[in-house]
Amino acid sequence: MAAAAAVEAAAPMGALWGLVHDFVVGQQEGPADQVAADVKSGNYTVLQVVEALGSSLENPEPRTRARGIQLLSQVLLHCHTLLLEKEGAESLIGKKEGRRKKLPCTETEQGSKAKRGNSACHRYQLVVHLILFYENRLKDHHLVIPSVLQGLKALSLCVALPPGLAVSVLKAIFQEVHVQSLPQVDRHTVYNIITNFMRTREEGPFVEELFEVTSCYFPIDFTPPPNDPHGIQREDLILSLRAVLASTPRFAEFLLPLLIEKVDSEVLSAKLDSLQTLNACCAVYGQKELKDFLPSLWASIRREVFQTASERVEAEGLAALHSLTACLSRSVLRADAEDLLDSFLSNILQDCRHHLCEPDMKLVWPSAKLLQAAAGASARACDSVTSNVLPLLLEQFHKHSQSSQRRTILEMLLGFLKLQQKWSYEDKDQRPLNGFKDQLCSLVFMALTDPSTQLQLVGIRTLTVLGAQPDLLSYEDLELAVGHLYRLSFLKEDSQSWVAALEASGTLAALYPVAFSSHLVPKLAEELRVGESNLTNGDEPTQCSRHLCCLQALSAVSTHPSIVKETLPLLLQHLWQVNRGNMVAQSSDVIAVCQSLRQMAEKCQQDPESCWYFHQTAIPCLLALAVQASMPEKEPSVLRKVLLEDEVLAAMVSVIGTATTHLSPELAAQSVTHIVPLFLDGNVSFLPENSFPSRFQPFQDGSSGQRRLIALLMAFVCSLPRNVEIPQLNQLMRELLELSCCHSCPFSSTAAAKCFAGLLNKHPAGQQLDEFLQLAVDKVEAGLGSGPCRSQAFTLLLWVTKALVLRYHPLSSCLTARLMGLLSDPELGPAAADGFSLLMSDCTDVLTRAGHAEVRIMFRQRFFTDNVPALVQGFHAAPQDVKPNYLKGLSHVLNRLPKPVLLPELPTLLSLLLEALSCPDCVVQLSTLSCLQPLLLEAPQVMSLHVDTLVTKFLNLSSSPSMAVRIAALQCMHALTRLPTPVLLPYKPQVIRALAKPLDDKKRLVRKEAVSARGEWFLLGSPGS
Repeated sequence: MAAAAAVEAAAPMGALWGLVHDFVVGQQEGPADQVAADVKSGNYTVLQVVEALGSSLENPEPRTRARGIQLLSQVLLHCHTLLLEKEGAESLIGKKEGRRKKLPCTETEQGSKAKRGNSACHRYQLVVHLILFYENRLKDHHLVIPSVLQGLKALSLCVALPPGLAVSVLKAIFQEVHVQSLPQVDRHTVYNIITNFMRTREEGPFVEELFEVTSCYFPIDFTPPPNDPHGIQREDLILSLRAVLASTPRFAEFLLPLLIEKVDSEVLSAKLDSLQTLNACCAVYGQKELKDFLPSLWASIRREVFQTASERVEAEGLAALHSLTACLSRSVLRADAEDLLDSFLSNILQDCRHHLCEPDMKLVWPSAKLLQAAAGASARACDSVTSNVLPLLLEQFHKHSQSSQRRTILEMLLGFLKLQQKWSYEDKDQRPLNGFKDQLCSLVFMALTDPSTQLQLVGIRTLTVLGAQPDLLSYEDLELAVGHLYRLSFLKEDSQSWVAALEASGTLAALYPVAFSSHLVPKLAEELRVGESNLTNGDEPTQCSRHLCCLQALSAVSTHPSIVKETLPLLLQHLWQVNRGNMVAQSSDVIAVCQSLRQMAEKCQQDPESCWYFHQTAIPCLLALAVQASMPEKEPSVLRKVLLEDEVLAAMVSVIGTATTHLSPELAAQSVTHIVPLFLDGNVSFLPENSFPSRFQPFQDGSSGQRRLIALLMAFVCSLPRNVEIPQLNQLMRELLELSCCHSCPFSSTAAAKCFAGLLNKHPAGQQLDEFLQLAVDKVEAGLGSGPCRSQAFTLLLWVTKALVLRYHPLSSCLTARLMGLLSDPELGPAAADGFSLLMSDCTDVLTRAGHAEVRIMFRQRFFTDNVPALVQGFHAAPQDVKPNYLKGLSHVLNRLPKPVLLPELPTLLSLLLEALSCPDCVVQLSTLSCLQPLLLEAPQVMSLHVDTLVTKFLNLSSSPSMAVRIAALQCMHALTRLPTPVLLPYKPQVIRALAKPLDDKKRLVRKEAVSARGEWFLLGSPGS
């Protein structure tokens, strides 16, 4: 029995010896991971691994010893948590017997405790022996040192070590190893060892010595050699050394003078590294460590911010000041201790405040940045700085009369006001802004009435920040603010102040809905009524402009549910006035209302309640207006027909789609039960004012007006969540398919095809989807034959193909091949080429991610891989008269392809792109130029092989009849200068002469590009270019 047990125990040890042999002698790397895994799982112990390595660790050959120690070190790195647990170590090495209270326990408990104690004791002894072993190996051959350092790194990760061993290890490293001459990867390991020891242990009397041997490397000036196999970068060493230096407050008395010295030096990298290290140190330092060095630190930071020409140094200096103030703010003080924060802030205020009062305002911004960096560190610092600076800035604002100077002061005030938003106050009376509220409001209102646009903009931003302070503004202040915003909302449309006023109105309306409902919305309603009257009378364009501004303002303030319930009915009532013929309206007026509705719908998307209110209020109204306009009349009304124009319907489509995309599935299911029956069955019961003169039957009726409203159905059903069940889907799909090939109304047939494709894209895979696809394919094939519906059938093919390409459906490849076949068609060839642009681009109304369509990632890359070879092959095989169609299709695909995908294929496709530049079609030229311009910047080596052709073709196209082509060609001529200079120099005189002609182009944008391109070619080859 004993012999059998011995054999059984020897078996796993034999396996361990085999793994050790494979690693040490066989130079295989895999066995190390296997041994570590076996130790972690308990199959072997660390001691057994040491025993198995015995002969390797004592081998006279350095490389063999190095491999043996490397294996042991790798095992320890994986298994250091098993060596010495904190509790076990403390019980063994840190507690005297008298400290422990002895409790009675059973015999079984005593036995288990004895076993645990023996086990912990053995691990303790093993760790001690390992450390002594590694310390001794530091005297070994230099080939062994990297593996020894890795082992010490593993041991430094142990939770607890016997006293003195950490100091002993560090002393041995710096006595036995010349750390300065180590490779960067091994120096990195040394920094890690020091950092690990610093985090968990006291350094004792070894602090200064340890600081000296590490600080000699500061700041790091290492630049990695090319193709460094270790991959150690300068930033890695900087961060590792910084972690050591900032690991303990006990380094402060030695480190802070060093940092001050380096900040005051002339070396930019040393300044940056020192300021960043100071920032890191503030996380572990307290007032005690900083006290003696605060004046010097402040002097150095102040000088860098005031005098440096480097934005990076300035930013790091401000960050360091912020950290210093935060460190002083969080330190706990004794009752009799000096408050260093107050004295530190007093020094900052003393050195900066006089610059804020200088008439030339030379150092006003650096001073403000320093004060704001300190104020942003804590609530106490913010209160102290703000209470001292605000009165000063308010006084300076009134002393200066120029708008530019007032704008500078107001921008500084704005910075301090923004800092106040970071801190909350339990007692609102303690807020420092309360005492300055009236002066601030007066100052802001002065800025809002100033003729300077830039001062107005800063005033609007300041008003927004003041309004964001809880309970700061009074009701009277809000009334005045609303009045100013109302006035600014009717400035010249698209001016900067107009845009800013609308944005501020939306922000403040969400915070103060009552004030805006009481004072702004009634004024806008009256303005809208006056605008309707002016439109009815056909007044001058200025009144129409005010009318459009009013519409924009109504949508801008609709940021709160209560305001939406007031503004939405106003806009809808305005549309009803158009429908009733009470005002002379053009399509642009209705489109402007729809744009305001869409913007309001976007704002409502953030709130489910508002979103549903908008949907159930606006969509029935829009549908009712459209249905009413589509009804036959005895006397045709121009006013109603405005609602059926293509542009107006497109605007209504955007409103309906935006109002539907964010509905919850439950609410969307309620809505779909009304809207789909409206179009299929003519059920108008849910529409307002639904007494129509005849039935609404867009699919059955021959009226083109009713059929045009299929676009509104498309906007709704193609924006629904995918899991919403659509009633009567089978009938709806068949009706859409039938209408899509109707040649009497191209707008309706296109809308039906898009709606059909949108529903196909979302439909789950299965038999019903296959049936719909088969119906579509049959319809397309029948329509593409001779007949009047070829164009409509092609449109259906195009949209169905796109729907399937987006979702990676297998049938998409067949339909794409059918589309390629049409490139040779005399009638449909050009349209088929343009169809590739549609397949590769993003749509705005259907098949969008926002509308819950199934859009797979990288569909463009997949389409390129699957179809471009066939396009190229078809181009070479095609007759000469249809080759431009293939070039146009290829150009569209490449133009919308991510450039990293295109670059590897560029050598094989570039000849075709260059040939496309000779195509007479302006669309092909523009698409190809747009594709080539970024390639000139990203693949100059490949493009330089064709420089002669590129220069010739770009110069020819710079005289194209199309302005867009001329601009694109000149942009490409500009981009050509990024090619290697020796390649371009022979063409320099020719290009400069040729680019003189577009300098006299009749279009300003062309002249601008010509000046830019010609200037770059003039500088080509000159010193410093």
